[in-house]
Amino acid sequence: MLRPDFFIEKLKESNIDFFAGVPDSLLKNICAYITDTLPREQNIIAANEGGAMGIAAGYHLATGRIPVVYMQNSGEGNIINPLASLTDKEVYNIPVLLLIGWRGRPGVHDEPQHVKQGKVTTGLLNTMGINYTVLSKDEEAAAKQIKTAVEYMLKTNECYALVIEKDTFDTYTLKNKVDSGLTLAREEAIETVVEALPPTAAVVSTTGMISRELFEIRERKGQGHGHDFLTVGSMGHASQIALGIALQQPNRPVYCFDGDGAAIMHMGNMAITASMQPSNYVHVVFNNGAHDSVGGQPTVGLQIDLPAIAKAVGYKQIYSVETKETLQETLSKVKMANGPALVEVRVKKGNRKDLGRPTTTPIQNKEALMDFLKQ
Repeated sequence: MLRPDFFIEKLKESNIDFFAGVPDSLLKNICAYITDTLPREQNIIAANEGGAMGIAAGYHLATGRIPVVYMQNSGEGNIINPLASLTDKEVYNIPVLLLIGWRGRPGVHDEPQHVKQGKVTTGLLNTMGINYTVLSKDEEAAAKQIKTAVEYMLKTNECYALVIEKDTFDTYTLKNKVDSGLTLAREEAIETVVEALPPTAAVVSTTGMISRELFEIRERKGQGHGHDFLTVGSMGHASQIALGIALQQPNRPVYCFDGDGAAIMHMGNMAITASMQPSNYVHVVFNNGAHDSVGGQPTVGLQIDLPAIAKAVGYKQIYSVETKETLQETLSKVKMANGPALVEVRVKKGNRKDLGRPTTTPIQNKEALMDFLKQ
């Protein structure tokens, strides 16, 4: 495996020390090392991968140097537009070094939401005309690959991708951790909301830990999973899936269980939801200021005022809570409120170490929910 400090030093030797991106579980060790060792202005955790490409382009315009954009391969979709219409050699011809975590690589077992993306990861790069290599786990070989990539970008001003397999980087634990002072655990908060749901309510839960915790809560309570749509992929889009259901079934309460990273990733969705004024829509954002599912890298969730944003775009009911008791009181008000409503639940980072994953397939989940929605 590659030592994170070795990898970063090799980039620095080539005058590369600026990073932007969205954290990924396969890159969590290198992302943690960057967070601990570089100033905040040299490592910008972007709202989404397309935004990271914009930041990188601006950096290059201002400095003439090569930036790095890191992401999970699921983020390739978000960078296709800037790759084609901003950095491409036929447009502005801007070099960016892409670090892409290869979830779902063919032949390697992974979760279902990564399987298709794993199959098309290198194909998308080929289609976009991006030269790439799969980064070696041997330090001497990796150093040569970095040198080749840099020489190519300096010669052509084009992007180049290093595709990262599982277990490429050696373990590194984030040291620069900020204690939010929050005490409510996210899983307890989710369970509190579940206990208050009307019997006809449908839930759309976002990517990562929130869906995993919701699944296990339903298991413990023996409630089945037909009321819930577990959005195991498509980060940032759960709120719009919930909106689509809410608009078509206006007499059914529809709850979106969202995360701060997901809500920020496509924050414009809040404006669209509010503009449609679905009275049956409740947007619950569990905000811990972190990308908890991919190593705990920080978001700006606890630095911004999500309730004020919701109010500005037109949500009718807005609440922010930090304790179980105030959450319970708020949920009673939400039942009587005319939505759309936003409930920000500020929670501490972290999850149970023995937290499992859904045991149903995405198609089974979809079919069970659709059967419930027919009732």
